[in-house]
Amino acid sequence: MQRLAFLLFPFALIYDLITRIRNFLYDQGYLKSQMAALPTILVGNLRVGGTGKTPMVEYLIRLLQKDYALGTLSRGYGRRTRGFLKADPIVSPEGIGDEPYQIYQKYGNQIQVFVGEDRASAIQKIKNEKNTPEIILLDDAFQHRSVRSHLNILLTTYQDPFYKDYLLPMGRLRESRSNAKRADAIVISKCPPHLSTEEKNQIKKETAKYFKKSQAIFFSSIGYGKPEAWGKGARFTKQVILMTGIAKVDALEDYVLENYQLLDRLYFPDHHQYKKDDFEQLGLLLAKHARSKPVVLTTEKDAVKVKSFYPEGFIREIPIFVIPIQVEFSPEDANQLNQLIQQKVFEKDHFGE
Repeated sequence: MQRLAFLLFPFALIYDLITRIRNFLYDQGYLKSQMAALPTILVGNLRVGGTGKTPMVEYLIRLLQKDYALGTLSRGYGRRTRGFLKADPIVSPEGIGDEPYQIYQKYGNQIQVFVGEDRASAIQKIKNEKNTPEIILLDDAFQHRSVRSHLNILLTTYQDPFYKDYLLPMGRLRESRSNAKRADAIVISKCPPHLSTEEKNQIKKETAKYFKKSQAIFFSSIGYGKPEAWGKGARFTKQVILMTGIAKVDALEDYVLENYQLLDRLYFPDHHQYKKDDFEQLGLLLAKHARSKPVVLTTEKDAVKVKSFYPEGFIREIPIFVIPIQVEFSPEDANQLNQLIQQKVFEKDHFGE
């Protein structure tokens, strides 16, 4: 907890009261909550930002797309549009939001990507689509209680687990820790690759204070792929300038420090909209380290925004490389998670409803 955060405690109490009343009204049926009109898997969190929801959605896409027609649905955080939209070849990050745009750029020829603030209404509209998806992956909808999903997956990071966090504005929690009980499974994300059994058991013990015995706990880590060049003929070197606008950069920076020579950093807030000034800053850093012939390394989330905002000729002038990121589970956890999906979503009569 940050120093002097206790001064915000009264405001956290007010926030807690508001969220508790809201959840009570849903729990008692005073506020309407309905089962999703299509089979759904929800990926959400208790904390504001940075838990790895989008990589987890992409993991589920890779897991399920061979056997089922998939669609993703999110609010489209940061977009400048409103209402229900389906991604198409002319969309931009400003039109549907950063994460949906990233997913569409990677998987748009294999799945359908939708955005909509009202998830219940959006799912009904998706059901009326000509090519209706068999499964909807709901991104960041854990607090959207007007819709009940067939499987709720809650993410919390190894570095900042929800059971050590506090409610807004004192901490980063959107609602109290006790609401973790609404999830069917929790994924401890961004774990070190070789987490000991003792530490896993300790995390399970802490998590169990807010979880039901029937709920499953899994551990995932982030895997980084080989950097991929944008420009033709660009050669990768280990002299790197890291440029990104993500909520949590620590794990990525640690990986870069371990595997490359990090010459400089250019960090922006999460969901940053790149501007001309940003690239002027980048140009100064490239000039500063010109003798080392550096390359610019960025994330897929940043890359899709930069590529959509600037002409290809401009991008070719800068040696930009994109580092792929994906969620990784141990074989045991991957198998158990797949079994849970089968049990909650596929073994019940959700299809053809």
